[in-house]
Amino acid sequence: MKNLLFQFIFLLFLSSLASAQERPLRIGVAGLHHGHVGWVLNANKRVDLEIVGIAEPNRELAERYAKQYGFSMDLVYDSIEEMVEKTQPEAVTGFGNTFQHLEIVQICAPRGIHVMVEKPLAVSLEHAKEMVDLAKRNGIHLITNYETSWYASNEKANELLQAGKIGEVRKIVVRDGHKGPKRIGVGEEFLEWLTDPELNGAGALMDFGCYGANLSTWLMNGERPLSVTAITQQLNPKDNPKVDDEATIILTYPKSQTIIEASWNWPIGRKDMEIYGFDGEILADGGSKLRLRISEGYSGFQDEKMELPPRAAPFDDPFSVLIAVVRGEIELSPFDPYSLENNLIVMEILEAAKESSASGKTVFLK
Repeated sequence: MKNLLFQFIFLLFLSSLASAQERPLRIGVAGLHHGHVGWVLNANKRVDLEIVGIAEPNRELAERYAKQYGFSMDLVYDSIEEMVEKTQPEAVTGFGNTFQHLEIVQICAPRGIHVMVEKPLAVSLEHAKEMVDLAKRNGIHLITNYETSWYASNEKANELLQAGKIGEVRKIVVRDGHKGPKRIGVGEEFLEWLTDPELNGAGALMDFGCYGANLSTWLMNGERPLSVTAITQQLNPKDNPKVDDEATIILTYPKSQTIIEASWNWPIGRKDMEIYGFDGEILADGGSKLRLRISEGYSGFQDEKMELPPRAAPFDDPFSVLIAVVRGEIELSPFDPYSLENNLIVMEILEAAKESSASGKTVFLK
């Protein structure tokens, strides 16, 4: 009889677990001021995700998006705290300014609500450290979304590097950016905070420098650089009067170097990466194109070109990653681009880059 009762209870447990896995993840949206907010509003059409609340005090902006994406204004609250109290989401996604990321975690972490923010993790290293502490003390997942984390080209590049296909890494070059927020026509609300040194932390240095820092930390298996040297300029003061729009960041490691070129002055938008090893090189162009070159003699090489399909689920989009992490279906590998460990190092690099640019000196990390 006891065995039958145990089996019944166990089957009930499995049934409830399966039911929980099938339910859509209840998420809240903190802010609508980010230019990428369409990603999460479109994701609301999915069967595995449901937006239960939106925190946005700008009613005009919220009404505009409500009309565009077809959600009810009943979902909109004036503050993050009110939204989470009344809707009880399982996770909150940050789509406001970067300065707001700390507030999101301050409100969500003590309530056991998981958080995903758009890159970078925080506006400063000080904010980042507090966010990490809150996340760890309260046992929540805190992940950072980068577009380049979805790229099959970057996944394949890392796979080839770790397999030793080009030998020991010597240099990584990452280039990211576009013509500048104003020139590409971002929305007024997005432009206002993106070009504000307090709300964004800097200009192109933060907006696009974070990509290279994130990828380098991943490719280097979480190794912190020895030093950071940065040069920033304001080449288009008319459009970017308060922040830098050109940044070059050099990271030195014991046996290699990473060069990050972050710009709001590229004539053509780009997200590409080059990895140079002892025996060859890997060139990743955008999300799907990759070239593997193996050295032969002085200037000769074997050249293999690849056109890659999208990454396998759940790594093909950020919301699938969020769902899988919260549901316990996957555990992010150490220093994965989404991971908290990686992004704390990213913030350390960016903070040192700002210090180096301001002082004109190389900053050695402690």
